[in-house]
Amino acid sequence: MAADGEFILHLRSQSLDRTPEGYSIWRVHESSRTVRASETAVLLCDVWDTHGCRAAVERLERMLPHMNRTVKAVREAGAMIVHAPSDTMDFYETHPARRRVLDAPRSEPPAERAHDDPPLPFDPTRDCCDTPGYDHQQSWSRQHAGIDIDPERDLISDSGQELCHAYAQRGIKRMLIMGVHTGMCILRRSFAIKQMVRWGFEVALIRDLTDALYNPALPPYVSHDEGTNLVIGYIEKFWCPTVLSEDIVEGRQSFLRMAATVERVILGSRSIARAK
Repeated sequence: MAADGEFILHLRSQSLDRTPEGYSIWRVHESSRTVRASETAVLLCDVWDTHGCRAAVERLERMLPHMNRTVKAVREAGAMIVHAPSDTMDFYETHPARRRVLDAPRSEPPAERAHDDPPLPFDPTRDCCDTPGYDHQQSWSRQHAGIDIDPERDLISDSGQELCHAYAQRGIKRMLIMGVHTGMCILRRSFAIKQMVRWGFEVALIRDLTDALYNPALPPYVSHDEGTNLVIGYIEKFWCPTVLSEDIVEGRQSFLRMAATVERVILGSRSIARAK
């Protein structure tokens, strides 16, 4: 954080370039940008209570504590938190965070922009689970209880159109997204990367708080972690930059320490002035 209500985002993207010798290469670009928290939404994509793939459940559970810590940090800074557990809206029918979205004034969605859509490094829909016994039927019913929902401030929706209304009402210009699964829902949901980029929002993936549904037994025959990194690289090349959650959380903690120090200095100066 640069100041109360501001984020410093350390953005990473990639572009195709040529070496002086004429070879094609992908270059990594890193930049920093200060943005207003009040103009930023942080969305949790399909962080369900369970899943048909056992390995996917295990990997998500390892991420949950840091996901919730990140959510708490950005909420305290003034960003909007959006919970988007697809296909579970009946569970949240009367929840204040759900009603807050439904009560937002209707507005026209932004004009949709054309965008190239190259193929992914692998097919995420084909035998995508890396543990046996994958159940393709829906098994989830709500967002995982390990993620706190603030009924007074947060939003709940699995619809891009609904969120456009809520974003317009609140002046939201950019979205940071975490959750599962990279290559599928993270890219394809109506509230996720591809659609939001086409609608002109500034989007960034929180790359250390996501996971791919990829089976190393299939092409391109790499480890699961490398499969996830391939999709993250694809997103950086063709759709949007990525950021690290630790930059957000550690930045917030540093800001709070700085603010406490400044407050002590101010109070000390006032005490000295009164003594004089």
